[in-house]
Amino acid sequence: MKVNAIILIAEDDDGHFTLMCRNLQRNGLTNEIVRFRDGSDLLHYLQRLKQEEELSLRPHLLFLDIRMPKVDGMEVLSQIKSDPSLRRMPVIIVTTASDMAIVEQCHLLGCCMYLVKPVEYDKFVQMMQKVGNFLSIVELPSLAMNR
Repeated sequence: MKVNAIILIAEDDDGHFTLMCRNLQRNGLTNEIVRFRDGSDLLHYLQRLKQEEELSLRPHLLFLDIRMPKVDGMEVLSQIKSDPSLRRMPVIIVTTASDMAIVEQCHLLGCCMYLVKPVEYDKFVQMMQKVGNFLSIVELPSLAMNR
């Protein structure tokens, strides 16, 4: 992934956030990571992002948990994908929810990947390492392309 891309992680669990960051960085990703503990803070950031031209020129990728305080991930995903200024941002759902109805709903709303957090530590680490490997080769659009 381009070094200038910003990785957004909406995750209220400190342990899961630490595992995600640590394993993305182990794969050589040096991208800036911005954490949000709830959906409300993330939505406020995204509104600011749309108005700051320099920030919107940088590609963004969002790791989004479904079960978060204040505003849940489904609502956040819905708002992102219905906003012409934000809909190009790739959203990867990373959650404990494995219900197929939720998986399907997230894909219909526009997520690009849906990952279920493994309960076992080693499997969680392996999953994030694979995601890090994948991210090391992808190109992301800037949000400013929508203007």
